[in-house]
Amino acid sequence: MIFIRFVLYSMTLLLVFLIGNYIYIDNFAKDLIYSDISKLPPKRVALILGTTKYVKKGKINYFYKYRIDAGVKLFKNKKVKMLLVSGDNSSRYYNEPARMKKDLIKRGIPEKFITLDHAGYRTFDSIIRANRVFGVDDYIIVTQPFHLKRALFIAKKKGFNAIGFPAKQNNNTLAHYRMLVREVLARAKAFLDLYVLKTQAKVLDKRDPSKSRN
Repeated sequence: MIFIRFVLYSMTLLLVFLIGNYIYIDNFAKDLIYSDISKLPPKRVALILGTTKYVKKGKINYFYKYRIDAGVKLFKNKKVKMLLVSGDNSSRYYNEPARMKKDLIKRGIPEKFITLDHAGYRTFDSIIRANRVFGVDDYIIVTQPFHLKRALFIAKKKGFNAIGFPAKQNNNTLAHYRMLVREVLARAKAFLDLYVLKTQAKVLDKRDPSKSRN
């Protein structure tokens, strides 16, 4: 009986932490997001967070598409001068930054204005590396709103002058709800990374990790 009470008490505390932390990050970041591009302060760099281009059965991943759209919109409206694209390139067969660069060029962004971060394995790494590796601490972050709030939370707590421009997201879809559930845990991990684990980025140089792997 005591064990059952302990388990229930522990689960209640965990649930309170997960929900409370989610709401805290939501409120922390909401005033840092500019949905109206006309009101968005210009910065030199936009950091576009990566994701896979395709989902099951070769269908386009709209999270990816809309992030590319948002990056193009920022550049063509002269809100930024450079696009830093950060994503997973853990093998030569999977290269999010290179694919993003290719699609940005197709949309009219000159190659010389695109910089690749090959070791943005996760959001935390992308934020840390933007500063430690690429010397950027004053920038616009681009991703979907639910993800953007966590990214901004990490950036601000690390002392960076970041604001956000949200990419479009398809609300009320199964993929969207799945990501919201995942985000609860991801925000908890962000809190632990910052305040408990004192996490650092996995890689802190400009090398392409895929070139050292088969």
